[in-house]
Amino acid sequence: MSIKRIWATAHRILSQLRHDPRTIALMVLAPCLLMTILKYVYQDQPRVFQQVAGSLLGIFPMLVMFLITSVATLRERTSGTLERLLILPISRLEFILGYATAFGIAALIQAVVVSTVAIGPLGLRIAGSQAMLIVVAILDALLGMAIGLFVSSFAKTEFQAVQFLPAVLFPQLLLSGLLAPRDSMPIFFQWISDILPLTYAVDATRIVISGTGSIGRDLLYIALFLIALLTAGSLTLKRKTK
Repeated sequence: MSIKRIWATAHRILSQLRHDPRTIALMVLAPCLLMTILKYVYQDQPRVFQQVAGSLLGIFPMLVMFLITSVATLRERTSGTLERLLILPISRLEFILGYATAFGIAALIQAVVVSTVAIGPLGLRIAGSQAMLIVVAILDALLGMAIGLFVSSFAKTEFQAVQFLPAVLFPQLLLSGLLAPRDSMPIFFQWISDILPLTYAVDATRIVISGTGSIGRDLLYIALFLIALLTAGSLTLKRKTK
């Protein structure tokens, strides 16, 4: 495994992001705007804002990185860029780690900006540390990247890639405990919720916000989901041989 090849892949992705102002706006400005709207929607219900906004700090990175990765990877597949890259002496693991490095850096910037806006001007109160909140957000973003990388292999157009958002992430959103406590759901839905990665992303964010309990178990599950999805995603990368 070559650190140089991993960084070359990451640098290429970051260069593409840097020259795409719409993607930058989607990553950084859109979550800040949505947080601001949420603040004023619940201006007479500050407790609701505290509960919902805290969880969204873990959900936004996953949603955004899912969209960006699924579309970007599909574009590279359909344009032939991916095939040309895999002809080069770069392994699947190096390619995946390059993507993870690039989007991890993008997630770091997003998490710092959005959490700073939420905690500062918008008045979100957290009992834990902002640094730990950023760590959780980065892992959630990488999880969204891994899901996007995996599902992109099943789409033929960018529109089809976007269609996976409601099919893959919206059910997780409904069952994650964000809208209703999981223990109040039918037992069948609780079982499904236990095997969905977004559940643990929401739980970890809430624990950091409230400052009660340990996020070790949730981070472990997120890491296991991340490894499994990255492995599955790497298997969809087909190297052409002559």
